[in-house]
Amino acid sequence: MSNWLTRLYAATLLAVLSVSLPAAAADNLGPNSADKDTYTKDEVLEKARGFFGSTTKGLAEGFEKVFSDLGRPNGFIEGEEFGGAFVVGLRYGRGTLNRKMGRPLEVFWQGPSVGFDFGGNVSKVFTLVYRMKNASDLFRRFPGVDGSLYVVAGISLNYQQAGNTVLAPIRTGVGLRAGANVGYLHYNQEHSWLPF
Repeated sequence: MSNWLTRLYAATLLAVLSVSLPAAAADNLGPNSADKDTYTKDEVLEKARGFFGSTTKGLAEGFEKVFSDLGRPNGFIEGEEFGGAFVVGLRYGRGTLNRKMGRPLEVFWQGPSVGFDFGGNVSKVFTLVYRMKNASDLFRRFPGVDGSLYVVAGISLNYQQAGNTVLAPIRTGVGLRAGANVGYLHYNQEHSWLPF
């Protein structure tokens, strides 16, 4: 890969990773630190440790950033996904939505993307869910910007928002995929191969 293309990827990745939820959206989350329906940082880290098998420094820092930006989530999704891209990409996933007040619910997601994105990967995904009043708030399209650099193993984090509901997927994966993209994920109760 030429030097200028490598620098372009690096600059794009840094720009994408520095994107955070707009201040206005973060302000609208409201105080929920005392809410009995939300998860504490310790509870989430314990769940993530069980899901990922351990928590690395990178994962712990990812959770720290999300809690600093958004506070306590009122749900989380544990799942797996796979995807690939050559400028245009596709991503498919499956997981379980967990809430303190409600039983676990199976969810699926899929979506297209476009950008400076090449390669393929398989990831474990732990998504923190904010301001979800009921499960139906999840079943829609969530636009987002994603920056990832998977080289054998890595981590990525981004924010997605649709209506009042905000998602913060934290991914660890294996494969070879580098770049940044813009797209959306459509969350459903049923599996679909159609990314739209």
